[in-house]
Amino acid sequence: MRILVVQESDWIAKGPHQSHHLFERLAQKGHEIHVIDYPIDWRKAPIKKPLVMIKQVFTSVHKVVDGGVNVVRPAIVQLPILNYMSLLVTHRLEIIRQIRDFKPDVIVGFGLLNTRLAASQARLHNIPFVYYVIDELHRLVPEQLFQTLARAVEVNNNRNASKIISINEGLRDYTVQMGADPKRTEVIRAGVDFERFSKADGSVVRQRYGFTDEDTVMFFMGWLYDFSGLDEVALQMAKSQNKHLKMLVLGKGELWDRLQEIKEMHALGDRLVLEGWKPYEEVPSYLAAADICLLPAQKNEIMQNIVPIKLYEYMAAGKPVICTSLHGVITEFGYENGIHYIDSPEDVISQATALIDGLSIESEGQRAQQFVAGNDWNIITSSFEHTLNNLVKSNEHQLTQILPGTL
Repeated sequence: MRILVVQESDWIAKGPHQSHHLFERLAQKGHEIHVIDYPIDWRKAPIKKPLVMIKQVFTSVHKVVDGGVNVVRPAIVQLPILNYMSLLVTHRLEIIRQIRDFKPDVIVGFGLLNTRLAASQARLHNIPFVYYVIDELHRLVPEQLFQTLARAVEVNNNRNASKIISINEGLRDYTVQMGADPKRTEVIRAGVDFERFSKADGSVVRQRYGFTDEDTVMFFMGWLYDFSGLDEVALQMAKSQNKHLKMLVLGKGELWDRLQEIKEMHALGDRLVLEGWKPYEEVPSYLAAADICLLPAQKNEIMQNIVPIKLYEYMAAGKPVICTSLHGVITEFGYENGIHYIDSPEDVISQATALIDGLSIESEGQRAQQFVAGNDWNIITSSFEHTLNNLVKSNEHQLTQILPGTL
């Protein structure tokens, strides 16, 4: 198959996300993948950035496996509001060009505006269109003024897709609320490289940061949103009398400076270790070095139906997870599967202490690992491939019925 993917995030700098795992593996299986992306962090570029970011093309891009995809980044005007207006023009032209030259069998959209453009062109050219939902997208629009408009666009995308795929049941229910026909919805869950995460060795990482056998290391990885709850955890840890309870954070984001301030203000030293991004192949060893993994996000509308891929990786590594009681996570994993739910980030330390005192870290980690054993990426990718193949074949059949003898 020839697959065109459109998204409004940075394919090169962000991730690996669901899209990277799926499409790199599909490329590895012989499918041709072209991606149209968007430099979502253009505002964070140096002040002397050019007014217009010119079109860029990246070939054979891969983050998780050797299957490379080709990424096209259309030009945009790097000014507020004008960035959206320019996107509507340049992404539309690139989608038209891709349909003309690449001739995709199916188009998959992950975004809002360019997904709307892609859905329209797909319908015009009788190409199946898949809306792949991994977030409540309109809530992520940085300009609050535009969130109502973004919601209307998201509703339109759900209504006009040939198939709507969600990564969990909570998001599937959300897509139906947002206009999706339930008969066209499907859940294809997030996956995990089970072999890689379940067999990693963390001894070198523990030695690097001076963690001893007496230390209990809590671990978080990912983007440090200001609502991720890690600052509350760090403050509670500073109050704890257990000096062997430590936290390792792997990632970057808005909360980075705040965590550095807390570390210095409370003299946490080696009890709070902050590391930037690491190559994906190093991540399993960091997870293996941990004892307990964290998702202590604040309960807000953005997080309610989200099930981050990191949870599957935490669990595949055989680690118990302390997680805020988010609707999507509870729906996905239930209870007594190695995840321990808390009401707020401030409860992390007491829950971790209960796991330590109960000598249940290892057994709870085994429960978690067993639960996600069937979520290997190869299984998930095959399921996704099957769905796309069925859409393409059904579309070809319908076109044959309408235009007999032309295919």
